[in-house]
Amino acid sequence: MPFINYSTKEINCKIVYYGCGLSGKTTNLQFIYDHTAEKTRGKLINLSHENERTLFFDFLPLDAGEVRGFKTRFHLYTIPGQSFYEVSQQFILKGVDGIVLVLDSQRERLEANLESYEGLKKNLEFQGYDLAKIPFVVQFNKRDLPSAVSISELSQAFNRQGQSSEFEAVANKGPGVFETLTEITKLVLLDLKGGNIS
Repeated sequence: MPFINYSTKEINCKIVYYGCGLSGKTTNLQFIYDHTAEKTRGKLINLSHENERTLFFDFLPLDAGEVRGFKTRFHLYTIPGQSFYEVSQQFILKGVDGIVLVLDSQRERLEANLESYEGLKKNLEFQGYDLAKIPFVVQFNKRDLPSAVSISELSQAFNRQGQSSEFEAVANKGPGVFETLTEITKLVLLDLKGGNIS
C-alpha cells in the first residue's frame, strides 16, 4: 500500500527484492545505485551481519514521474535470504507494492530458490497479501555461469502459469538489472493508476 505524503505531494512506493541468500539481491541494488544520477537517488543503507551480506535492507528512492499531480518515489529494499530471518522478512514485506524475485540460475541453488519462493508466498499470506494480486517480476540471475539451468526449466518451476514477466540477468555486470527495475516500476504504476497509465 503506497504511502501518500500530502505536504510534499509525493506517493512513496515500496519494492522488495526477494530471494535466497547470495542470489544477487544486494548486487542488483548496488548496480542500480552506482548507475543512477546522484540527484535522483537517496542514501543507500546497508546493514550487514556475519551470516548474510545484507541483514536488513538497502534503501534507494528513485523519482519516476507523476500520478495525479503527485511525484512518485520508489523505495527499493532487499531482504535477508536465509529462512531463519523469517521475522525480518515479514517486517520488510509489510506495506509492499511490488516484488522482484531474484533467482540464482545455478543448478545447485534450485532447492534454495524453491525454499525462498515458498517462503515468499507464506510470508505474504501472513501479511494478508496474495502474490497473484501484487505486481511481481521474476529475475533469473547469474546467467553467465556454466551451471546455469535453462530458462524453460526455471520458468516451469517459478512461473508455471506464465503470469509474471521474466528477465535474464548478470547483476554484477548489469545485463537485465535495469530491465527488471523498469518492468516492476511500470507494473506498480499501473496498479497505482488502476490499470490505466495515461
